[in-house]
Amino acid sequence: MSSSILLSMAGGLGLFLFGMHTMSESIEKAAGARLRSILEFFTTNRFTGMLVGMLFTAIIQSSSACTVMVVSFVNSGLMNLYQAAGVIFGANIGTTITSQLVSFNLSEYAPIFLLVGAVFVMFCKNPKIVKMAEVVLGFGVLFTGLSSLSSAMSALRDVPVVVNMLSTLKSPLLAVLVGTLLTSIIQSSSVTVSIALLMCNQGLLSLNICLFIILGCNIGACTPAVLTSMTGKKDAKRAAMIHLLFNIIGTIIVFFIFLFGMDFVLELLHRISGDNPGRCVANAHTAVKIFQVIILLPFSTWIVKLTYLFVPGEEKSVNYRENMQLKYIGEKAVFNPATAVVDVLKEVERMACLASENLNRAMNALITLDEEDMKEVYEVEKNINFLNKSITDYLVKINQTTLPIEDLKSLGALFHVVNDIERIGDHAENFAEAAQRRKEGKLSFSKEAIKELGDILNMVNTIVQFSIDTIHDSSDEHMEDIMRLEQAVDEKERELQQAHVNRLTRNECTPEAGMLYSDVVSGLERVADHATNIVLYLNNVETT
Repeated sequence: MSSSILLSMAGGLGLFLFGMHTMSESIEKAAGARLRSILEFFTTNRFTGMLVGMLFTAIIQSSSACTVMVVSFVNSGLMNLYQAAGVIFGANIGTTITSQLVSFNLSEYAPIFLLVGAVFVMFCKNPKIVKMAEVVLGFGVLFTGLSSLSSAMSALRDVPVVVNMLSTLKSPLLAVLVGTLLTSIIQSSSVTVSIALLMCNQGLLSLNICLFIILGCNIGACTPAVLTSMTGKKDAKRAAMIHLLFNIIGTIIVFFIFLFGMDFVLELLHRISGDNPGRCVANAHTAVKIFQVIILLPFSTWIVKLTYLFVPGEEKSVNYRENMQLKYIGEKAVFNPATAVVDVLKEVERMACLASENLNRAMNALITLDEEDMKEVYEVEKNINFLNKSITDYLVKINQTTLPIEDLKSLGALFHVVNDIERIGDHAENFAEAAQRRKEGKLSFSKEAIKELGDILNMVNTIVQFSIDTIHDSSDEHMEDIMRLEQAVDEKERELQQAHVNRLTRNECTPEAGMLYSDVVSGLERVADHATNIVLYLNNVETT
């Protein structure tokens, strides 16, 4: 075999892989956030989940990306296993769109896609248009690679060693193993099926062997999801196991159908596809996936239950309030660019809840002088500081990955949000220190002062809760309410400071107690400011 043929095949395969990667990545960047929202919203039952999974995978041209995202959703608690099963089943059908496109041989149009994509990438300034242009460019690169690969394979027909070697591949089981191994290495069933399709077109592989290779591709396609789930929770591992079980069971069923009914299958494929071997392979790929879904979708509940046999037990209970650990992000969580910001928001929400709890714990300690509450405030503040550093480091890390455009826009805001939450935690610690000073100095607050502190604390708590709700659902629902309340807190702070001065002039409190009271009121007003900033940042409103 000449080196020119090998180089041409290597170059063609490289362009094909790069084109597929560019297309999938660019679509995720341009529309990943919207696709994620669709995936979250329309997966209430197995059937709609299947349709969404099919559409999602057909758009991004990668069942691996879809199933990895599903594993991430399950790991984050955004989707349960029964919802995940429907999406995974649909993704198996959606992935066949690539082989269908390849079978139509659009290589002659590749230069047009290359030119249009390159022009817009080089000269357009709109990020979204650039990303869509990268999709078009990737499409052109993909088919340019296919053209080179196909030409090189046609030359292989004149190489006796290659023809003799491939002609020995007659064992169906060996063909399945070859498909599994190649797909596990390449981590894309679409690529392996496309290569088999081209080899069948060039007469290098028989159609019946290509059909068994397709079955192996089904199993090998599970590799990315299984690898992703390794660092995740038990349910994430079960989600990956759903994908693996679906493909293994479906492959076994179709394997025996092919083994004992190959003549009927080949006749049916030729009737549907004519004498075009490539179309036969593509249509077989689609038909196998649809058949597997039809057969196994009614048993999806059983498949989910079966995963509990392979991944037994429940998740270990960890008190994330007291222990300095990350729950949704970090080394022990599933990372996927399309869900990275979702996971960060859940971690930020947890941090905000800790800060809110600590604020009220510190204020309770200030009034009751409970030493246990004071100690607890300091311990929880350590956890809040840990989360502040860990989340900030994680934001820096994911900022260097291929996040969807909409998610990239929110990263800057999240840096500010985490900082504001940390400042709320600092104020809680200040209130605990005030409680210590009050206890050590035996300073007393009047009933009137205690009531006033309770009134402004209630207002501040409402604003803080609004900010937590905004982190949770990323909406501007509370914008008007929080702005109105923030002004009310400012007015309340001025009113209480004046009441404090009046009590001092009437000698109703000591200067030391009065100073402590004044500092706490000012601190609560600043907490309201930080909580308001969180809502403003998340809604892309400039803060003052």
